[in-house]
Amino acid sequence: MPTVDRWLLPDGIEEVLPEEAARTEAARRQLLDLFSRWGYDLVITPHIEYLESLLTGSGHDMDLQTFKMTDQMSGRMLGLRADITPQVARIDAHTLGADGPSRLCYCGSVLHTLPRPLSTSRSLIQLGAELYGDASSASDIEVISLMLETLAASRVENVHLDLGHVGIYRGLVQAAELDGATERALFDALQRKAADEVRELTSRIEQPSLAAMLCGLVDLSGDIDVLERAHALLEGAPEQITVALDELAEIAQTITQRYPSVPLYFDLAELRGYHYHTGVTFAAFIPGTGQSIAQGGRYDEIGRDFGRARPATGFSTDLRLLVSCGQIEADSRSHGIWAPHASQPGLQDKVMQLRSAGERVIVALPGQLDTDAASLGCDRILRFENDCWQVTELQV
Repeated sequence: MPTVDRWLLPDGIEEVLPEEAARTEAARRQLLDLFSRWGYDLVITPHIEYLESLLTGSGHDMDLQTFKMTDQMSGRMLGLRADITPQVARIDAHTLGADGPSRLCYCGSVLHTLPRPLSTSRSLIQLGAELYGDASSASDIEVISLMLETLAASRVENVHLDLGHVGIYRGLVQAAELDGATERALFDALQRKAADEVRELTSRIEQPSLAAMLCGLVDLSGDIDVLERAHALLEGAPEQITVALDELAEIAQTITQRYPSVPLYFDLAELRGYHYHTGVTFAAFIPGTGQSIAQGGRYDEIGRDFGRARPATGFSTDLRLLVSCGQIEADSRSHGIWAPHASQPGLQDKVMQLRSAGERVIVALPGQLDTDAASLGCDRILRFENDCWQVTELQV
């Protein structure tokens, strides 16, 4: 029988050791407190549920990212959550049923069948916030602002914000009445900025003006001047496209006023989450990291399958990635109190008193000496002096 290395973990599945775990937990607490100060209520969703509910509105990509199994009790297919957002949308649409806007946040582990591009991990800690019930740009501005505040609280530096709007491409495709195969091919070519392929695919469109607009999307990327060029290129386009450009301009103006040090980048051919998002999309990047460190957008109507369609916008991030890119520090393990292994009267009461006051107290086990204290992160020691237990500095 072959020998099995029982300590091995599957590729992309990692243990989180004490130092990183302490930083991650410190970040989780600080950021959920931040969300609470903005009015976002915490929800906790199940790790596993029926597959059709888990994949509602998430598209084919999330289907491929979801581990699946059969429920031994019902015989139905279950999925391990790969994204918490659809679960929170169900809570808003079905469980809570609020009439007005609602703000919800979450933090929990998700599991992917394959790692994201430029990553190796398949086990993430997804942190995010969602705003439901309001279709205005004010909601998108609030969520983008909260995302930038989240990065600032995590002490992530040199953040760049990318903005796009899937409604522009979607409106042009609908007006051009492309068939499904052509639309999929055009979508793929635009993501690769393959101008020659885009030109070939759009040459079949009966209206030359629409063909020119779709071809022009390839070059609509850069700073705020992109919006002015887009207005010129898309003059005469369906009204929904003009509305989308106006939304982007409003969001960009407000975000620039609030966060003047954050550079904005626009890419109207970037269709991140096209089959999921319905309006503005956004992502934060930092130098040296090929993938976005946080991302989000508008995904109206996601609650329809849960019985109530609601406008929605939100963002999410991988907490572990955020911690690795930022400078959040946990409470230092060098601040602790060493207590002896003893049965003297009052020792246990003193230990409990110190712990209640927020101190980290490590009680020695049989055979442990005071010389072990420093290696376990203690800088003070509990001694019986002057007829009482007192905390004194540890002499190394």
